[in-house]
Amino acid sequence: MTETVHGNLTGLRDSLIASLAQLYNYEMDAACFLPRELCQLLARFTGEMNRELAIYVTRDGEIVEVCVGTDRDVELRDWRLRRNARRLSCVRCIHTHPSGDGTLSDVDISALKGFRYDAMCALGCKDGEPTFAQCAFLLPAGEVLLSQPQRWYRLPDAEWMNQIAESDRLIDAEEPRASAQTRERAVLMGIESEPSLKELARLAETAGAEVVASFLQKRDKPDNALFIGKGRAEELSRQCQALEADLCIFDEELTGIQVRNLEDLLRVKVVDRTTLILDIFAQRAQSAEGKLQVELAQLQYRSTRLIGQGLVLSRLAGGIGTRGPGESKLEVSRRRIRERQNLLQRKLDEVEKQRSLRRKNRQKNEIPVVALVGYTNAGKSTLLNAMTGAGVYVENQLFATLDAVSRRVETAEHTPYLLVDTVGFIRKLPHSLVSAFRSTLEEAAQADVLVIVNDGEAEDVLKQHDTVEEVLQELGATRAQRIEVLNKCDLGLASPYPPGAVHISARTGEGLEALRERIASALQQSYAPVTLFIPFAEYSALGRLRPLGRVMNERHTDTGTELTMLLSSEDAERWAKYRLPGRECDG
Repeated sequence: MTETVHGNLTGLRDSLIASLAQLYNYEMDAACFLPRELCQLLARFTGEMNRELAIYVTRDGEIVEVCVGTDRDVELRDWRLRRNARRLSCVRCIHTHPSGDGTLSDVDISALKGFRYDAMCALGCKDGEPTFAQCAFLLPAGEVLLSQPQRWYRLPDAEWMNQIAESDRLIDAEEPRASAQTRERAVLMGIESEPSLKELARLAETAGAEVVASFLQKRDKPDNALFIGKGRAEELSRQCQALEADLCIFDEELTGIQVRNLEDLLRVKVVDRTTLILDIFAQRAQSAEGKLQVELAQLQYRSTRLIGQGLVLSRLAGGIGTRGPGESKLEVSRRRIRERQNLLQRKLDEVEKQRSLRRKNRQKNEIPVVALVGYTNAGKSTLLNAMTGAGVYVENQLFATLDAVSRRVETAEHTPYLLVDTVGFIRKLPHSLVSAFRSTLEEAAQADVLVIVNDGEAEDVLKQHDTVEEVLQELGATRAQRIEVLNKCDLGLASPYPPGAVHISARTGEGLEALRERIASALQQSYAPVTLFIPFAEYSALGRLRPLGRVMNERHTDTGTELTMLLSSEDAERWAKYRLPGRECDG
């Protein structure tokens, strides 16, 4: 075994490090939990360094690792001598606290559970002398037995060693529990605002995580290496360990370097806001087109975050010291991602051709489009169901539905139109998603009327509305007529903003009739059924008239042909001389 002292050795004398290494040779009775002489040695070293010191001891009394930390903590390592992850590790961890407080912390208890130590013991040290110690042991079902703090010279060695044997027996006899899918425990970290963190928490819950804590650090500029700075990252590492977190989610987009550095320091999986949204989209996509769009967005995002050996050690430029396989794995990964992106893009181009063909057919038939747009979870799908009986999946979750759904509807004046439900918007919507879903989002850009659905329950409805406007601006959806809608008014929390909005409840049906009237009024400004009479003397006009709109009714008489057509206001004006007054709603 290599007798190397691990951890934070910066600034320590070589002689002190050599003395620490002699701990590996310390002979300990297998029946003794912590000899008094060893207590004094650990306290003396701790006093000299003013740093925490940890040793890992097997059941035979052999010290298998010595590790130095800082004045606040020491890295607790996984030292399992058993392959069975359900059993105890056969190693106990004993570490010092320079403050003199021998009480175990939440981080210590979390490490006991995570690394399944035989025991976790904290020894308080003050001015180079031991004070008191506390020990914890694992029990079945993840429970912990915590001892009372004991004076260092009165440690119950036999009792603690017997408890290790008893814990091992109980855990070994414990029936293995069914491997039910447990939710990941997530810690949230943001630098913007509390409302933004609350939205991130909803995103995390939508993705299937359990949010155990959220932290906010106000920063004007993110740190290039660790995003939140080294000191805060070290504190966050202790918080993640104490909370037994599986992952840490950041409320901003991280670079590949930041993710790698944070994962090395936090020792948990690190996910940024963009990755989280992409994961939700991957879960929610149902149609073949939606799945293609999500996969393309994920590959576009990941392709810029592949990290190799770096510029200095790169072997791709040629020259002395650069020959050999180099970063072949990295390059292969990049090449495969590019190939997959190209394949997905070709498939999406085919889908877009079909979508464009359907769109041209609608335009040829002059069927206007009314698009429901708005912030995610504002109630667009519920509204579509209420107005058309579409039966689209709805849930009180962010991005519950992704795929565009359209249904044919008629106004009271028998003007047909397509009501289209679009994907919801959100703040900091990833650019890769906007790019991949552009063909779907173009339904909003091509719409004749936009119904902007606002969440009357949201505290930040103003900011949500601004986000919707920004995305619509990016899509070029600026010329269509707009109808503002404030949904969820049945909850009694309706905001006065936006002014002039139709107050509705998609869930109860309240205000839907007023919305239908507003849609009909908006459509009549662009499209309306018009009845025209073409006499036989001008029968050639029929050939020019038919392509301009959809024929709703056609009747031949002795003197000519009577047509009821859906025409735009401009075409209706040009053919006004053939119009039959009072017959617009026939058919």
